[in-house]
Amino acid sequence: MSDATAATAGSVLTPDVDVTAQATTARGTPTDLGKTEAALANRIEVRSIAITGLFVLALFYTLYFARSFILPILLAVLLDFLLSPVVRALKRLRVPVPLGAGIVVLALVGGIGTAVYELSGPAQEWVSTAPASMAKVQAKLRRLRQPIEQVSKTADRVAEATSSAPSQAQQVVVRGPSLTSRLVGTTREILTGFLEVMLLLYFLLAVGDLFLQKLIKVLPQFRDKKTAVAIARDTEAAISTYLYTVTLINVGQGIAVTLGMLAIGMPNAALWGVLSGLLEFIPYVGAATMTGMLLMAGFVTYDGTGAALLPAAVYLVINFIQSNLVSPLVLGRRLTLNPVAIFIGLVFWLWIWGIPGAFIAVPLLATFKIFCDHIESLAPLGEFLAK
Repeated sequence: MSDATAATAGSVLTPDVDVTAQATTARGTPTDLGKTEAALANRIEVRSIAITGLFVLALFYTLYFARSFILPILLAVLLDFLLSPVVRALKRLRVPVPLGAGIVVLALVGGIGTAVYELSGPAQEWVSTAPASMAKVQAKLRRLRQPIEQVSKTADRVAEATSSAPSQAQQVVVRGPSLTSRLVGTTREILTGFLEVMLLLYFLLAVGDLFLQKLIKVLPQFRDKKTAVAIARDTEAAISTYLYTVTLINVGQGIAVTLGMLAIGMPNAALWGVLSGLLEFIPYVGAATMTGMLLMAGFVTYDGTGAALLPAAVYLVINFIQSNLVSPLVLGRRLTLNPVAIFIGLVFWLWIWGIPGAFIAVPLLATFKIFCDHIESLAPLGEFLAK
């Protein structure tokens, strides 16, 4: 030790510390700092997992409670992916982008309005005759229901025999809103949401690639700019291709169902074709719902059991050919989703947003898969979603 060090060590101005000292446990053995570091690292990892779980729960609650705000935006963005190529094609024909966007949106609104007007008559007729139709179906299915009804009556008699005397307590009946008020409220919500989607769609189509241009401006490095442009263009092209393809496939199925219903003499064939094309956007559930409606309509329309089953059989044959031959051939493996992932996504979005969520579950899942395919860090997740 040098003289300076010794003088410093002996000074009253400095603490008297042994630099060679080590921490010891209660037994007098030195402390293993490596284990302490590992324990701290484990605590940090557990804390990170907990924070991630809380973030996921907060995201679920946000999606649920903000569905009236988020759902129109997502629908408008999906329609923007679908209709942007049409606006670009009009731009090449020297039509200004805002004018082209207006033409596309007006054509979409006009097409939807015409379809609703033309199909409202047959739909209203089916709704008005629903009670009589259900009575007719029940009369035809009475033979099949007789054994079940007999068992039910026997169970009711046993329950009455074993139950005590009925109490004299008064029952309070709480009446909810009337059917008319519910229909008016639902119609108002649908029209409001439709107006929001159409207005936002017009602005998205009118601004074109403005958001992508803004993103390129804020990125600092040229390499990042090139990567962002490549990902954005490839992703939009893939999503547009997927949405176009699925829409055309569903329209083709609707036309085939319409022709099939006309061939067997089913009334309101166009209505069944449109319903078939729309419900096809909901995997599994849509086909089951369509089959049930055609079974009921068949029993109402035809007298014989074989003829009553014919409309549902025609639809199932067309749906089987579409789902097992046409869709895999047209979409290919790259745009085909895992059936397990489709089912989980359908249940999730149906739980979060109800029927509208079920309609956009598969397009959202396919969009997310395409993003994963173009982002290297998310590639394993995209592979999991693939078929």
